[in-house]
Amino acid sequence: MRGTVLVLVVLTLLLAGASLVAYLNWQDMAEVEIGFHGYLALGLGAGITILLWVGLMSLVFFSSRRGYDDEAGRD
Repeated sequence: MRGTVLVLVVLTLLLAGASLVAYLNWQDMAEVEIGFHGYLALGLGAGITILLWVGLMSLVFFSSRRGYDDEAGRD
């Protein structure tokens, strides 16, 4: 129980620190303008990331339904 609380505290502190860094960087870049190519790169990066996520999750479900996960680790 104590270990679980410690892990949750550490993860919460890491999330707070990452959020603070993201916020400060966002404020520093407030005056930066993004052109067409920047938005294009942002859109392509987000789209490819989502497609990769969908593909990997599909493989996880496919593997689980076919029973491939049950065979793993049994020597």
